[in-house]
Amino acid sequence: MKRISLIILSAFLIWSCDDQLDLSPISDAGSNGFYQNENDFTQAVNGIYATMQYLPDRYIDLDGVRSDNIYAAGQAGVRDWNAINNFLPTIATLTTVRDAWNITYQGIMRANTVLDQLEANPGAVTDAGLRARFQGEAHFLRGLFYFDLVKWFGKVPIFDTFKTPEEALNIGRSPVEEVYSLIIADLEFAIDNLPEAYTGANAGRATSLAAKGILARVYMTRSGPKLHPEGPCLGTNEYDKALGLLNDIIGSGRFSMLNSYAAIFDYANEGNAEIVWDLQYIGGGVGAGALYPTGYYDEGWGRVNLPFPGGNPGDGSKRVSDDLMNLYEPGDTRRAVTVLEGYTDAAGATVDGRFFYKFINPDKAGGDRFDWPINYPMIRYTDVLMLKAECILQGAGGSQGDVDQIVNDVRARAGLGPVSNVTLDMLLAERRVEFAGENLRWDDLVRTGKAPDVMNAFISKEDNLDKMEPVTANSLIYPVPQIQIDVKKGLYDQNPGYN
Repeated sequence: MKRISLIILSAFLIWSCDDQLDLSPISDAGSNGFYQNENDFTQAVNGIYATMQYLPDRYIDLDGVRSDNIYAAGQAGVRDWNAINNFLPTIATLTTVRDAWNITYQGIMRANTVLDQLEANPGAVTDAGLRARFQGEAHFLRGLFYFDLVKWFGKVPIFDTFKTPEEALNIGRSPVEEVYSLIIADLEFAIDNLPEAYTGANAGRATSLAAKGILARVYMTRSGPKLHPEGPCLGTNEYDKALGLLNDIIGSGRFSMLNSYAAIFDYANEGNAEIVWDLQYIGGGVGAGALYPTGYYDEGWGRVNLPFPGGNPGDGSKRVSDDLMNLYEPGDTRRAVTVLEGYTDAAGATVDGRFFYKFINPDKAGGDRFDWPINYPMIRYTDVLMLKAECILQGAGGSQGDVDQIVNDVRARAGLGPVSNVTLDMLLAERRVEFAGENLRWDDLVRTGKAPDVMNAFISKEDNLDKMEPVTANSLIYPVPQIQIDVKKGLYDQNPGYN
């Protein structure tokens, strides 16, 4: 059932783990007679997708853990996600932060290599439609990667062609506005050159509608209040542009809300009408399974319910917050689908554990903790609808009735009654329970300018271990990894607020 499933076929598809500014693929661009035919370029484009294999895991730790949906302070605080949860200023040396930079840039360099080699070898891909698709996929993925980077780090260096490590050492960080210009150009190219959908073996590749969904998020993020001088929000008020793109997705007629919330995440129902675009995985020990479900569950639960070790240790558990649980209304069917509340450990004791469960099915577990055969939704149709409601509330075209209808459709599926005169805060609360565990909450808070106030209120209520630092505008982006600062003194400056 899987199509483009991030299968790592050879050393070409394996990223480097070197702790240095490594921006080149395994082989220098164009070496060894590669990029000579359509099959070569198919492998090269698949190699860009392959860098996303553990992207959901980064979203969990950099977006989910950062938000008020998870309390993972940790008594000892030795896990990367403990320090991230606690908003510590000393996280520039964390492996998670380092990998977010290094692996994303490796994806960018692979995309650049594909684009450069398509131009350098015009006779290698003679089918004009296929050539446009290869270019569109490379531009789409590069735009997505840079969007992640600008949300995580603010200013970042721009590489729009292949660069050797030596050349890269002379390129500093570009202003956020310039990074966005590249992102928008990449996604617009993808919209113009990718099909709306695929069939057969190509299903799962980037589409023009996926590009419209990401670009809508770009415009909405740019439009947010500029709390950090070098953060991802610029106060541009481009909600009308986002709304047009979202309406295009809605008007395509290709997607719809499922009647059952649980069915969206059913292992036997992947590629359903709710999914605009997802990352696809297969199990079976072929190196193309997902790790991200392992990032949610408690180690103690896994020992009893899974045939392999893994999960988060007791002191490092990613506990679903009291604050989120208190937001679920009585009768909300999403609660039981989304969160596992309590379990019995190997000693027969009842554990007051609580973790996100919507992507976990013990009966479908693969051969090890890296081998879950479950896709990760990057864009859901319900998200498209609710982003439309947000644009309307932010002043784009549409009515209060449109907003209320969207929210009430979501609530009706969850078994809840209707509401009226939905405000932005009400919408964000509904998004919070609808997308809990899908790692959108932190972006929602940053995009709407609510992160400092909401998180500080959360800390005052939830931080019973007294581990979390106050959240300021500096907390909206992460530090540049220290290893990048050290590669060449003076090349990059550190983001304010970090040691």
